[in-house]
Amino acid sequence: MKKWPFALILTLVLVGCGSGAEESKPADTTEGTETEQTSGEGSGSDDTVDVDKGVFNVDVTVPKTLFEMEGGDYEEVKASAEEEGIGEVIDNGDGTITYKMSRSKHKEMMQEMEKEIETSMEDIRTSGDYASIEGLSANGDYSEFTLKVDRSAYEDSFDGFAVFGVGLLGLYYQLFDGADPDSYSVVVQVTDASSGEQFDTVEFPEVLEQMEETEDQMNTE
Repeated sequence: MKKWPFALILTLVLVGCGSGAEESKPADTTEGTETEQTSGEGSGSDDTVDVDKGVFNVDVTVPKTLFEMEGGDYEEVKASAEEEGIGEVIDNGDGTITYKMSRSKHKEMMQEMEKEIETSMEDIRTSGDYASIEGLSANGDYSEFTLKVDRSAYEDSFDGFAVFGVGLLGLYYQLFDGADPDSYSVVVQVTDASSGEQFDTVEFPEVLEQMEETEDQMNTE
């Protein structure tokens, strides 16, 4: 998975949440824990996100590979998270970081992610910055988006980049809600507004992996 989007998206969500939410309970107050294990059984992979939902707390454990940890990035993310009401941020020393928060904070974060996605979609539809785009809609869990465009104008422009923001937010919405990173995806279907024909499909995170591979190849040339 591409590394760079995580810190940016988490920062956007935390800023949106504000500082007035309930503080997370300490980790030892968690009772009756119900765990959504998002890694494959016995896989041992670092590329997983675990969402552990207890009575009082929700622990979200993410791999460091989802974002850059160089140059003090961890301390900055930790400080920002704790300032905005995340009870605790722990470097587990095994390639993962755990965010400990109250259930109300987790719910608030999910609501803010939804708000960010809806705002981004509205901007794409109405800002006038993407002249070829005539419509944009999503399903309930933001795993599928449909983009309606003037095909000729769309193919002669860079308007397709508009979907990357909502696609990335859709990915993290699912991950923080406990989706399995081995099978989760966001699909953007591009259709001709006049004919209804679907003429292109963009799949996340595959498109990000392809971009990273291309970037790596360019850097080695």
